[in-house]
Amino acid sequence: MKITKGSIRLHASAKGVITYFLFLPGSNRISNVIKRVGKLTEEEVDECMNKVMKDFSNRHRNIEETFIKHFNRLNNQYKDDLLHFSANKKLLLGAFFTKEYSIQAAALFNPSIVPHPDQHNLKPGQQRFVMSLRATGEGHISSIVFQTGIVDDASNIILDEASGYFTCLEKNSEAVYTKDFIESRMALLPEFKREILESLPEVFTAAEAMNEIKLKESELLQNNSLARSINQLADVLDTNYELEKSSHIALNEKVIFPNAKGESMGMEDVRFVKFIDGGQSCYYGTYTAYNGKNIKTQLIETKDFDVFKVRTLYGAAVSDKGMALFPEKVNGKYVMVSRQGGENINIMYSDDLYKWDDFQLLMEPLYTWELVQLGNCGSPIKTEKGWLLLTHGVGAMRTYIISAILLDLKEPSKVIGRLNFPLLEADDQEREGYVPNVVYTCGFMSHQNLLIIPYAVSDSATAFATIELNEVLNEIKI
Repeated sequence: MKITKGSIRLHASAKGVITYFLFLPGSNRISNVIKRVGKLTEEEVDECMNKVMKDFSNRHRNIEETFIKHFNRLNNQYKDDLLHFSANKKLLLGAFFTKEYSIQAAALFNPSIVPHPDQHNLKPGQQRFVMSLRATGEGHISSIVFQTGIVDDASNIILDEASGYFTCLEKNSEAVYTKDFIESRMALLPEFKREILESLPEVFTAAEAMNEIKLKESELLQNNSLARSINQLADVLDTNYELEKSSHIALNEKVIFPNAKGESMGMEDVRFVKFIDGGQSCYYGTYTAYNGKNIKTQLIETKDFDVFKVRTLYGAAVSDKGMALFPEKVNGKYVMVSRQGGENINIMYSDDLYKWDDFQLLMEPLYTWELVQLGNCGSPIKTEKGWLLLTHGVGAMRTYIISAILLDLKEPSKVIGRLNFPLLEADDQEREGYVPNVVYTCGFMSHQNLLIIPYAVSDSATAFATIELNEVLNEIKI
C-alpha cells in the first residue's frame, strides 16, 4: 500500500508555558512570605513589579489577572494580613505565589483528531479539524492541548498558526450536582452511608455540599463512623467537574490541566470522537486519569470545545487503559473498545454512557509484531464494508506498530477482517526519541477517500500519515 508520511513535525517545546499557583508546604512559609512582602516599601514594590512585568508580560495573556486571582486565593485565608496592601503590592504578592510550568518540556505526542464543529468559510474539498495532543512536562505530568487546521482536496494538511500563548481552563466552582447523580455513583460502594446524601439538598454545588456536611458533621458522626463516606463523596465531586466557558480563548491556546486529585499526575492519551445520536452531534474524549498510584477512566464531553464537562466512568468493566467509544450507538446501545488485562482488545456494550459492567474478548495477539500487547488506536470509523478500527501492536524490543481490523456493522463484536501486516511503523528517522521505536495514535479521521492519521513519533513529536481508505479495505483479509 502507498502510505504517505508528511513533512510536518510538531515537536515538544519548553517555550510552551502556563502560569500556576505556587504551593508552599506549611502555613508558616506562606505567612512568612506575606509578611516579607508586606514590609517592602512602595518604591521596592514598584521596582520589583516593573521587572516582573518586563520579564513575563509578553509570555502570558493578561498576566495581571493571574496575579490578582492568586492574591485573592491568599486573601481568602489571610484577610487580616492583606487588607492594607496597596494595589501594586497585591499584584506583587500574587506574582510571588505564581510560577511558570512548561507543559510540554518532555514530550508532545499521542494525538487524536476529529472534524471541527465549525466547517464554515471553507473552499470546496476542504475540511477543518481539531487535534488533541498529550503534552508532558515537569514531573512527567500530562495535560491536554489542541491544534487546529485544514486538510484540502489534495490531502495537504495546513496547520493554523499558533499564538505561542497557553491558558489553563479553570474549574467551574458553580457547577451543580443532584442527589440522583451522586447516588448512581455511590451504588457501587457498599460501605457508603446514605445519611450523607440525606443531609444534602436536591441540587447543590461541590462547595455547598461539603459546607453542609461540615455544618452537620458532629450530628452525622454521632451514631456512625461516616468519615470514609464523606471522603468518597468528596472524591466524586472532585473528579466529576465542569470547566468554565472559554470561547474568549483560541482553541490552540487552551490547556486542560489536571483539575482533580484523581488526575493530579496526569491526563493521559485522550481519544476524542465525534458522536452522533438522533441527528445531534457532540464530542466525547476518554482518557486515563493518574494520581501517582491509581488510574481512573474519565470522559470529557463538549459540543463546541468551549464548555467541557468531565465525568468518571464506573462499573465492573471499567479497568485498565485505552478505552475508545464508537461514534454512534449500535442496536440502541453505546459501544466501547477496551483493553482489560492489558494485552487483548475487548468490546463492551451499555445502555448507560457512564456505566460499563461487562466486556467480551474481541481479538487476541496473533502476528509477531503484536505478541506482547494489542490495543486500539482510537474510535473506529464507519465504512460500507464495516467498522474500520486501527490497532496498535507491541512486538520484539518493545516495538510499536499500527495495523487495522474490520468489524461487522450490525454486530461489531465480530471481527470480519484483519490486516496481516503493519499499516504503519517507525522508519529509521523515527526510531529515536523519548520512548524509542514507537508509532502510536489515539484517533484518526476520514476525508473524502483518505484516512488522515496523526501519530506520535517515539513519544517525542507528532507527524501525519495519509492513505487511501479503499486501499486499506481491499487489503484487509476477510
